[in-house]
Amino acid sequence: MPLSPARAVIVAALSAGALLSAPACSVVGPDGAVRAGRAPVSPGTATGPRSPAAAPTLTEVQAHAALITEADLGEPWVPTEGFATWRETMLKASAKSPECRRLLDALYEEDLFGPDASTRASIGLDDEWDGAQLRYQIVAHRPEEVDRRLAWLGAMPDGCGRFTATARGGRMAVEVTESELPEVGDARQGLRIVLTGLSEYGDAPTLTLDVAAVRVGDDTITVTNGGLGEVPAEATWTAVELGAHRLEEVRKQGRQSV
Repeated sequence: MPLSPARAVIVAALSAGALLSAPACSVVGPDGAVRAGRAPVSPGTATGPRSPAAAPTLTEVQAHAALITEADLGEPWVPTEGFATWRETMLKASAKSPECRRLLDALYEEDLFGPDASTRASIGLDDEWDGAQLRYQIVAHRPEEVDRRLAWLGAMPDGCGRFTATARGGRMAVEVTESELPEVGDARQGLRIVLTGLSEYGDAPTLTLDVAAVRVGDDTITVTNGGLGEVPAEATWTAVELGAHRLEEVRKQGRQSV
């Protein structure tokens, strides 16, 4: 079966060795459809402090080379201009259940793997059309700890499938479901979290947040993608698929250069 034009762009970019730059320019989902996506933020590209418990496997240059960019997602994605207001009014929330509260804290802090993990590189992107934001990170942590956290995330639809949270903007109904990810990396987990404000007038906002984490050897990529409207899964899918392949290529080139 011939590849779709958008899927062919990604395949050509990967095979042409353009993995250290910014190849694809379309957002491709599991159904092959080409649409713009959406998501959360973080200003520009930054690196976090190294953790003794998570010895880096990539150099700073390699970690940044493994990032995706706005060119990978195409229009309307651009480098971020700052954090969205919904982060403080809706995502900074609490819940009665310790596990559900722990999930909300991890989402707000954009830290799925705890203090022993170190962020090697990250980038934030904004959807100019819909106000969505996406945050993409490359994290160093022990593989067994990453797998343990992935299992914890995978248990959230059962343990925190539906609960009530309280934020500065008021009370919210929260729904957590598992989301499909491309078959890349060594281990992976995806979630979709929908936070809906509770209002007797029916005019409260709804925040939809896609979360994905994929371990590739001793390194892990995380994607958070959300906004106050429809959040197509294609942007998350493309970021995960292309990002995992790019990270694999950077790791392979690093081993060959040793």
